[in-house]
Amino acid sequence: MADTAALLKLAETEVAQEIPKEQYVPVLTSPPFVFVDGTFNTRDLGLVPGSPLRAGFAFRSGALFRLTDNGRAVLEGKLGIKRVFDLRSPEERGVAPDPELEGVENTWIESSRPDSTPDLDRFIPSEGAEGYREMYLEVIDVYRESWKAILEHVRDRPNDPFLVHCTAGRDRTGVLAGMLLALAGASREAITLDYLLSRIGTEPVRLMLLQFAVAGTKATSQEQPGFYNLVSLRTSSWNAFVDGVQEEYGGFEQFVAGKLGFSKEDMAKIKTNLTKP
Repeated sequence: MADTAALLKLAETEVAQEIPKEQYVPVLTSPPFVFVDGTFNTRDLGLVPGSPLRAGFAFRSGALFRLTDNGRAVLEGKLGIKRVFDLRSPEERGVAPDPELEGVENTWIESSRPDSTPDLDRFIPSEGAEGYREMYLEVIDVYRESWKAILEHVRDRPNDPFLVHCTAGRDRTGVLAGMLLALAGASREAITLDYLLSRIGTEPVRLMLLQFAVAGTKATSQEQPGFYNLVSLRTSSWNAFVDGVQEEYGGFEQFVAGKLGFSKEDMAKIKTNLTKP
């Protein structure tokens, strides 16, 4: 496993700047990352430095539609994934459906409403922190039914490793990962590190994701004000979101109990299953 300080430094590389292959390949082939051929940004949340989650249970990644036979074998065999949760929109799934994997249950729950198109003007001030706060607060609300299903899996199926993904495996998936880590009692530093690691994890597809972001935001170009703040991952952006969750709901645990309807007994079991074999 790479040194935490070195990981953080590399993860803070601006998205406009390329990370040399000789720097990112050793990271992406070492814990907490897992090399799964045909996808990217795959890691074990239990192996993130400082994570209280148990290893080999909760995984996150980018889209799976380009999985190779070797990638399938890793998910089905080495990692023993039993369930995949897809957080993408109907349009994303229509263009690139998840593959059928042997012995793996695919779960997709349509969100309560479509995601809003990000307003780049909201990402101009404070390096995009306020824009991220609004965007992620929408995500945590819109995908409630998915969060509920994932937490029910943690509660009821502690022996079935699972993987959660969206398209890039960084924003929607990052919100879920932050929630799981928070419920398990992770420090803010450990949660933020996992969030920032997506900067390294998406480097192999950085140019593709930049083009995807231009199309998704209807930006005139990558140079439009606010664009690079939107596509960058920064500690300040994550902190603005966490502060928003605290102000809106009282924190992640209160969101799960109050908005998703989990009881104290449920919460205790979820925490135990996240952290203990």
